Amino acid sequence: MKPSPEPGDLRERALGLLARREHSRVELARKLERAGFAKDDIGPLLDAFEAKNWLSDRRFAESYVADHRASAGSIKLAYDLRQRGVGDSVIESVLGDNRDSELDRAREVWQKKFGAAPTDMAEKARQIRFLQSRGFTPEVIRRAISNGND
Repeated sequence: MKPSPEPGDLRERALGLLARREHSRVELARKLERAGFAKDDIGPLLDAFEAKNWLSDRRFAESYVADHRASAGSIKLAYDLRQRGVGDSVIESVLGDNRDSELDRAREVWQKKFGAAPTDMAEKARQIRFLQSRGFTPEVIRRAISNGND
């Protein structure tokens, strides 16, 4: 059994995690709870961090989307952000800024993986499943596979 951490260590642990990368509030709270800190101590600390703008779900979402948009569509990005505790309004706002480039991203992902139009229905189905697994919408997939002939 690991010893419980000192209450004074909570602030330093949280700052250390935020110094490495952006975190959502839920994600940071989970990590701090797993480290053995009390929930009653975590909430007020995170409130203070948000007041100082050291912790921001919007900034986390923007950072996450920037890091993962090259290989994932809006459906997958939204799912991943929800799993990390980001609210729907923040997700919609952040992903709304990136909708214009989704077709281009889908074409890049498709080109890198396949590079050629499907030759039969089985190959087309395989390519569609691949792009679906990356979180692209059916309309974007159809247009990406049509090889730019919109």
